[in-house]
Order: sequence, then structure tokens, then C-alpha cells
Amino acid sequence: MIDEESGGSALPDRGVPAQRVLDEIAALRETDRPTHGGRLFAYVYDPAVPGLDELAAAAHAASAHVNGLDPTAFPSLLAMENALVGAAARLLGGGPGSSAPDVVGSVTSGGTESLILAVKAARDSRPEIAAPRIVVPSSGHAAFAKAAHYLRVALDVVPVSPATLRPDPATMAAAIGPDTVLVACSAPSYAHGVVDPVGEIAAAAAVAGVRCHVDACFGGWTLPYLRRLGAPVPPFDFTVPGVTSISVDLHKYAYAPKGVSVLLHRDPALRAPQYFAYADWPGYTMINPTIASTRSGGPIAAAYATLRHLGDDGYLRLASLTCDAVAGLADAVRAVDGLRLMAEPESTVVCFTTTDPDLDLFVLVDELTARGWHTQPQLTYAGLPATVHLTVTAAVAPRVAEFGPDLADAVAAARAAGPVELPGELLALAATLTPDALTPDLVAGLAAGLGLGGGRSTGPAGPTAESEGRLAAGSVPAGASVPERMAPVNALLNAAPPAFRERLLVEFVGLLQRPTWGIAPGIHQQA
Repeated sequence: MIDEESGGSALPDRGVPAQRVLDEIAALRETDRPTHGGRLFAYVYDPAVPGLDELAAAAHAASAHVNGLDPTAFPSLLAMENALVGAAARLLGGGPGSSAPDVVGSVTSGGTESLILAVKAARDSRPEIAAPRIVVPSSGHAAFAKAAHYLRVALDVVPVSPATLRPDPATMAAAIGPDTVLVACSAPSYAHGVVDPVGEIAAAAAVAGVRCHVDACFGGWTLPYLRRLGAPVPPFDFTVPGVTSISVDLHKYAYAPKGVSVLLHRDPALRAPQYFAYADWPGYTMINPTIASTRSGGPIAAAYATLRHLGDDGYLRLASLTCDAVAGLADAVRAVDGLRLMAEPESTVVCFTTTDPDLDLFVLVDELTARGWHTQPQLTYAGLPATVHLTVTAAVAPRVAEFGPDLADAVAAARAAGPVELPGELLALAATLTPDALTPDLVAGLAAGLGLGGGRSTGPAGPTAESEGRLAAGSVPAGASVPERMAPVNALLNAAPPAFRERLLVEFVGLLQRPTWGIAPGIHQQA
């Protein structure tokens, strides 16, 4: 399916016919997790609405070459962005007639960009502070840490209660200092799906004269509908005094294609420091509300089409289906001896752990994968146990009845298999080796020893003597594959401290992301 002379690269010696290119992409996609069908509990959001994919794709194509860099050149994109911001603002307690009538916002590429910009706006609003800090619960999204890293802002992490999985408002208030520029909370937290005490945290921030950002990227588009369906959703949006900004992802429960989030500010003055402008060069004056300058109109148009097509009644119906699916999955977990919910579901997350030391959650995840259910394992952290995370969407509703028996069967199989037993020297290595000592060769040896690759291979210089002697494994070849059974990998990561996990995964992903020089994996050479 691919010419040999192209070598698997994106630029062949001769142009490839369009249909063959599409066939190549289809062949590559066969290795991916299923994005539809209600069996993938992470990464994708499927409403199972007939025709919606085709509508979004057509809208995307119609605006794919429109550039958001200059709204005066492409007013269609400006109009669609303003419409998306207005829809998000009204849903989250802002707009005319509300307690936040002057809400403004920006469309970003995703939740991480929204959070980075929220931190940037807060930092740049206080230029007199030389060493700015932000206060974030330990359950806050990792994108806050990324923002702090990129923007050179210190991160003050407040632990969450093992009982409630929420931060204590008094502890959050005590963490606010003279250099604090932002306090953050989640609605809900991604890991466990619980809503932080936004009202009390925002009040403490307001007393201190500090901005308060609510990360509603995950739940901002569902919590208002769940409230309308009778769920006891606590106040979290612009109806809460002291909340100065909110982020909500449209590519999650607004069911738009990937690449669209909205960052809202209570008023234009709060948003102003978010902008970047530069005129001190001979080219055009650059004015950017977001991190990117050139932005394709495709994702924005696709989101606009999705919201217009589904409408308020459509989102209410989808929220109802999701709510029913959450309840059914939670019942399935409760029915299995040895499992317990981390928290009673209050959003769109079912998160569970084990009470049985002979039941290895990572083996259970593999057993569920073998039965066609793709879940997300979460490692132990600061006294919190390892868990299995299920992000539930409307597409899951028709499959709930199948999940319970498969879960019980997978638990029985995991018990029969027993917990993962890693070699003692591997565990000792993970516990004692510093992140700086994780050289590429050593990581390659670890990866190969865990089956993360296509067999034994040495790099140009071969394995180091240390990795050869201690791990009896060589380097992973470029384009290394991930094994079907991930329990040993997760067990190793679970035994290692966070800094070790970070460095190990950075190095491993670096092994995966290498240029293709031969025939692309998954593509068969044209006969």
C-alpha cells in the first residue's frame, strides 16, 4: 500500500494517488483504540448521535484554511468564536441579566492552553510581584503544573482529604500568601470526578484580593445539565462571588471534535493581561489572545456546527443518558466483591479501587482490555490508592448491561492470575535510582525488559555496561511498540516516586517519537 521509494515518509519521490493515501491512513488507524462504540473510557467523547461526525467534518473542511490570526480578515471566524464564548458564558452563569453580565472569553485549542492562559493573565496582572505563586489542590489538573513550569510561577500544592478527595478550604486559604496571584479549584477534578468547595475557596481568594480560577474543562458542559436533571450539583460558576475565570472544553461534553476549549473571564479588565501584542519589528503588529498566532478555523467551525445542531434540548438528553450510564456502571462496581468506589459519582466519572490485596488493579485493567473495555489506570499518590478511572459518555449507555458481567469475569481472571511480581532488582532500581541517572540507554534497557519494543536491539553504541549487566536488556528500536499487557509497566511506575515516573516516561516517549526511515509501521509495501 506504500511505494518502496517513499520509505514510509510523508514526502515520497512521486506523488501518491489520493485514495491510496486514504487507504494508508485507514490502515494506520486500525491500531488505534476505538473512538466510537462506548467501550473507551478516556481520551474521546462520543455522543453516538447519527450524522454528527459528518456535519462536524463538513464544517471543519469549510473553514480549515481560515486563519484566526486576523479577525478583521476573516470575520466569519470571529462571529463563530463570539457565539461559542456566549454559549459557554450563559451556561456558566454569565451574560445579560446575570451576576456576571460583562463576561468575555477566548477560544483556545484545549484545556491545557486555557489553564496556561488563566495563569498568564493572573501573573501579568501583578507585575509588581517578582516571584508569583499559584495555589492548587493536589487533585488539580497537571496542566496547572505545566503552566507554572512554562511561565516560571511557583506551585503551592494543597493536599486533598483521603476521605472526601477534596481540599480543605481553610488549608487553601492558609496557603495564600503575599505573592499568590491565583487560586485554583476543579469542577470536577479529573481523577475522581468530585467538585471542589468552590464557594469557600473563591471567598477566601476574594478576601485576599487574589483571582480564583475554576477548572471546569472536564465538567463545565455537563454539570449545569445534571443540575437541571435533579443532581445536587454545588455552585461552581459565575454565580459564585469571587470566581474570576472559568475554563470549559467543548471537545469534551459539548461533543465537538478535538481542539476547542473556552476560557472565560468575569470582565474585560481581567482578560486584558492574557493578550500578547508586539509592534517593535518591521512586520505586522502581532496581537494574540491565545498562545498560537495562526489558528485554523476548522475546529472552531466544527464546534459551532456541533453546538447549533445539538442545541440545549440535545445536550439535556445526552446528559440524561450519561447520568443513567454512570449509575449503571457504579452499580456494576458495587456488585463485585473486592471493589469499592472512590467516591459516589456526582458528575460523569466512575472511579474505583480494590479492597482485596490479591486483586491487582493493573492486571484487572489488562483483563478488561482483553474483553474490549479500555479503561484508564491511575497510580498511587500521597496516600491515595491506585484506581481505575472511567470517563462516561452518552455512547456508553447502550453498553452498560454488558459491562457488569465482563467486570465480574475480569476480576475473577485477575484474581486467578495473581498480582504482578517484578524482579527485586528492578524494584530496587526504581526506588533508589535518581531521575538524573536515567540515561537513554538505561531507559531503553528498562523498556526492553518490560516488553516495550520489538525485541532485543542495540543502539549505535550498544547498551551501557551497567544496563547490560543489571537489566540484561538492550535498546528499544525507534518506533517501539507498546505491549498488549501493561500491568508490569504500571506496576513498575506505581512502585517508583513521581519524579522517577516522569523521567522514565519522558525518555520512553522519546524512544517512540523517532523519524520513520523505512516502511511506516502498519503500512504494507505495494506489491
